[in-house]
Amino acid sequence: MDDKKIARINELYHKSKAEGLTEAEKEEQAILRKEFVASVRNNLKSQLDNIDIKNPDGSIENLGEKYGNKKAN
Repeated sequence: MDDKKIARINELYHKSKAEGLTEAEKEEQAILRKEFVASVRNNLKSQLDNIDIKNPDGSIENLGEKYGNKKAN
């Protein structure tokens, strides 16, 4: 997600508080918010997949390799 889209989300939020949004603007806001949330989730997953844990036996285990391929139920 780029800075222009984030600025647009903020612009729509402030406009909604000040004067309200048209139906088209409400739809645009919903789409941008969904895209933003998906971007945050992907970034977090990427960070978590790159964490290594040192086990008590001294071995190092990558969490992405251990849990990254599991599907959500």
